[in-house]
This record gives sequence, structure tokens and C-alpha cells, in this order.
Amino acid sequence: MKRLDPRTVALGLAAPVLAVLVAFVVTTVILLVAGDPVGAVWAQLLKVPLPRQVIAIVNGATIYYISAIAVAIGFRMNLFNIGVDGQYRVASFAAALFAGQGWLPGWLNILVALVVAMASGAAWAAIAGLLKVGRGVSEVISTIMLNAIATQLVSFLLGKTAVKQAGSNATNTADLPTDSRVPGISLDGIIATPAKVYGLVVLAILVGVGYWFVLERTRFGFDLRAAGRSESAAVASGVKVKRMVVASVMLSGAVAGLVGMPLLFGQDYHYGDTVQSGLGFAGIAVALLGRNHPVGIAFAALLWGYLDQQSNGLQIAAGVSDRLVGVIQGVIVLSVVVAYELVRRAGVRIEQRRVASELAQRPAPAPEGAPA
Repeated sequence: MKRLDPRTVALGLAAPVLAVLVAFVVTTVILLVAGDPVGAVWAQLLKVPLPRQVIAIVNGATIYYISAIAVAIGFRMNLFNIGVDGQYRVASFAAALFAGQGWLPGWLNILVALVVAMASGAAWAAIAGLLKVGRGVSEVISTIMLNAIATQLVSFLLGKTAVKQAGSNATNTADLPTDSRVPGISLDGIIATPAKVYGLVVLAILVGVGYWFVLERTRFGFDLRAAGRSESAAVASGVKVKRMVVASVMLSGAVAGLVGMPLLFGQDYHYGDTVQSGLGFAGIAVALLGRNHPVGIAFAALLWGYLDQQSNGLQIAAGVSDRLVGVIQGVIVLSVVVAYELVRRAGVRIEQRRVASELAQRPAPAPEGAPA
């Protein structure tokens, strides 16, 4: 069993804590320069959330968590998958279109729809993977372009498949059958609110456990991490890097396909033109803040959900736009990059001093030819 090193744990926690502190200071400076009430803003953002807000935080974090895990899979392979937004749009539309037909009963309809979503997300992401290994196209460029294509393609297909509803101009797929909806989880008795946590919060937990198991306990995960750290070393050890690139991009896309499932089966019950956007980009920030670790990502996702909920009262309580939270989140992302580099350098210096100290304590070797 691997021994837990307190110094490693401290360094692991230092970067995100430092990033949040830097974001706090920078945001305060921005508020002062803009002439906004600093005290009122922070009082609103730091106040204890209401019970219904706690449920909303958990629900928001559930979606952010799945999105961040999808991004983190790419990060571990040294790939920058910016296409989660497009992948989850394509997957959510495909799953809603399938599940809305009600060809299968109850939970079987839900399970097959989840498979459809994962397959759709993986297939859409595979385009970027094949372009990278076949034509050398950067995944950053291809996934950005695929996001735009996905938005237009899904919008076009939605127009062709939408179900007209009397008295409404909404453009939606058919509503899911009642028996194909996932009921929420009540926390009555713990929190005094009728609001419920998405039932598919269980799916997010399974995704996190699966991410840890595949990357840390399987040969595939070892090859993926090895190829991400050093492509030449991975090739020398027999890893087929091109195959790993395509496989990891598809795996990332498959997880991205699940991002919209808690909303589809637990809240909206159809895919429409009001689908929430930007979840993929939020996943990038959450994955960075959580250091690509399943537990770290969970805390980062809760922080993102918390900021989202606390921003709702900014306009009333402090007279400041709720867009300020977007600024704070952006500053956190930038701070993460700086903080990680500072902590990494500090870790290297500490390690160098430790090695130098151990070498200094060793007895000097006897000179050649000296009597034993």
C-alpha cells in the first residue's frame, strides 16, 4: 500500500488554495477600481446558502463534475479537449431523440439512451482524434471547429424533428415517457426543502470511480498516462501512441456525452433550443482547479456550483451584475495556472534540498587503492 506523504498532500492542496486566495485579492481590486461595494459583494457571495440553494449547488456540481472528468481524461493524455460542449450537445440530442420515442420500457429505455449518448459523444470526438493522428491537426483547433459545427447541426436536426406543442413556440424533441424519467433524491430530514437532488447524481459518482479505476488500476490507464508524460518513452516501451490518442479522445467524448443526462432525465425531459451552453468550458476550469483528481474535481465542482447560486442575489443585495461571478471564475482559472507553476517550482526546490541533505550525511567513499 502506497504511503501517504504529508508533504505531497500539502503541496497538492497548496495550489488550489493559493489560486482561490489570489482570485479573492484580484477580484477585490477589480471591485475597488470599479467603485462597487466590496463588503456587500463578498457578504453576498460568502453567506450561508439556503436549503434549496444547497440542492441547486449539488445539482449544478453534478453536471460540472461529469464535464470536468471528460476534460481530465484528455489532460492525462496531454490532450486539450475543448470540444466537450459540442460532444454533449450531439449526445444529448441523440439520447433525447431515442428515449422520447419510448420504444423500450422504463429503466431499459434510460439505460439504452445512456449508451446512445456515450456512443454519440465518442463518435463525434473521434473526428478530432482521427484528424490528429491522420493529418496532424491540433485537437484544440479541430474541437473548437467541431463545437461550432455541432451547434449548427443539432439546431438543424432539431428543427426537423421537433414536436409541435399547442400554445407554445418552443422547439423541443418529444417528451420522455413518464416511466423513463429518473426521480430525484429527497434529502428531507437532512435539509428542510422540497427540492430534490438529481437521481443521476449516482451516475456522476460512478463516472468518478470509473475514471480513477481505469487510469490508476488498469494497463490501459498506465499506457495512457505514460503516453501523456513522454511520447518517446511510451513508444520505446511498446505503447501504440496513435491508437492511444484516438482511444483516449473517444473515451473523453463518451464521458462528455453523459454531461446532459442529469438534466434530460431529471429536469427537462426533452432536448430543446434552451439547452444550457458553456458546460464544456466550465469543465475545463473545474478540471484544472481539481488537478485532474476525482476527489479534487468534486470539490472544485461544488465551488463552481456554489458561486453560481450565490451570484443570483448580487443584483439585489449589492447592486452588482451577476456576471461578476464569471469574472471571479475566470480569475480563478488564470490563478490556477500561476499557482500550480509556483507550487511545482517550490516542490522541485524542496526535493533538491532533501536529496542534497541525504547525500551530505552519507560517509565519503574510500579512495581507490586505500587499504580496506
